[in-house]
Amino acid sequence: MSHLKEGDAAPAFTAKDQNGKTVSLSDYRGQKVILYFYPKDDTPGCTAQACNLRDNYALLKKKGYVVLGVSTDSEKSHKKFEEKFDLPFTLVADPDQVIVNAYGVWGEKQMFGKKYMGTIRETFLIDEKGIIKGVIARPDTGNHTQEVLDAWAKVA
Repeated sequence: MSHLKEGDAAPAFTAKDQNGKTVSLSDYRGQKVILYFYPKDDTPGCTAQACNLRDNYALLKKKGYVVLGVSTDSEKSHKKFEEKFDLPFTLVADPDQVIVNAYGVWGEKQMFGKKYMGTIRETFLIDEKGIIKGVIARPDTGNHTQEVLDAWAKVA
């Protein structure tokens, strides 16, 4: 799990999105950011999570939230994922694991008894000043929007 907690400054980053555009966390200063880390494009859990956020995107946007998804997949992989599922938000490519390491979400995982290193699913709620207001560890992929709304309500 992440070493970051409520009250910490969100680590700055600059990377490319699914369209090859340079994106920095500082671009969103003055806005509330839902920064969610997920393991891999176009896998069942990650697709469920992205589609839950997509299906509720109008509500999130209306409440003033920006959604940024981050995985270690490439820009090209993100573009395919965005197009396949009509995702309306930015997907940040982190193939060199710079952002996942800064947020402490790169770690040991286990599947079918085999241990490996990968991205741990976790979401950070970042306020207008770049401060982490909440951390959702092990989000419920099919109900992630409600978890985000509930978490923001607790810190509002």
